[in-house]
Amino acid sequence: MLHAVIMAGGAGTRFWPISRERLPKQLLPLAGSRSMIQETLDRLDGLVPPERVLVLTNHQLVAQMRRQLPDIPPAAILGEPCKRDTAPCIGLAAGLVLRNDPDAVMVVLPADHVIRPLDRFQEAVRTAVQTVERDPKLLVTFGIPPSYPATSYGYIERSELLDASRIPVYQVRRFREKPDRQQAEQFLAAGGFYWNSGIFVWRARTIWDALARYESDMVQALQPIVEAYGTDAFDRVFCDNFSKIQGKSIDYAVMEHYSPIAVVEAPFQWDDVGNWQSVARIRGTDEQGNCATGKRLLIDCRNTIVWGSQEHLVVLVGMEDAIVVHTPDATLVAHRQAEESLREVVRKLREQGWEEYL
Repeated sequence: MLHAVIMAGGAGTRFWPISRERLPKQLLPLAGSRSMIQETLDRLDGLVPPERVLVLTNHQLVAQMRRQLPDIPPAAILGEPCKRDTAPCIGLAAGLVLRNDPDAVMVVLPADHVIRPLDRFQEAVRTAVQTVERDPKLLVTFGIPPSYPATSYGYIERSELLDASRIPVYQVRRFREKPDRQQAEQFLAAGGFYWNSGIFVWRARTIWDALARYESDMVQALQPIVEAYGTDAFDRVFCDNFSKIQGKSIDYAVMEHYSPIAVVEAPFQWDDVGNWQSVARIRGTDEQGNCATGKRLLIDCRNTIVWGSQEHLVVLVGMEDAIVVHTPDATLVAHRQAEESLREVVRKLREQGWEEYL
């Protein structure tokens, strides 16, 4: 059977001040009227039933996740006691899924992506599942055809065509690190390269065995957690053993070493919603390039992003390439090209001891 794993533990610091430690971006309606975690679950409707969905998040967010996802069994929303990146998260999910379904296939989704349209996404997932069912040893990822020479994404280089049906599936030649601008332009010009989406399909047994091969210490720490699931000792065992794991991404832990790997050429629109620029792309702009939510009045403004509420009026005059974000206890004004420095803002707030703003 097909199971789904939603990874929802990100901090979303580049969306401060609306994204906070106890209400990060995956719990916010950045792309529409529903939160990003809700849209991720909506994406699985008709593909995977709620009882076969696992959500792994930060331990501080479990209560919020359960409120936003009432159809998911509460025990299936797990809070990691500490941040350890994607490989332990995926390994734990695989171990838990295998307890009741030794032949399980998993689709792994980050909670902070925008993917449209739904039917094309589900068709791509079904294509990946069929690929894995034909070859149980395959690990399958999804590659996004690049539309510009992005330097903020890793890349996947494809090789021979494995399936020429409606959605192409290729063998992966290799994974490439985030490139500089010149390399990104070369990838785009050469063709045969995709942005690495971080979405996967594989048999739970295959990824568990791959982690055991390449990260045996990690699997040894995960095994007691899996065995304790559903018992009174689970929280203690989870905390004690998970904290022993050395954090590592699934790309570094497995994908860069394993063979065979296939890539499905994504037929859907995709955005990883990593910063305010992506919100403007998703929500759209007016004729002057402005993207605004909440009660606002913009006069002679261009290429400006405004995020507010209906309870507070934001007025901008003569602003260009600005980001203005208003919340009840904090207001951000930044140049649009300086938003990477928002992580520095969060660090400085922590240094000042202003934890109430984090």
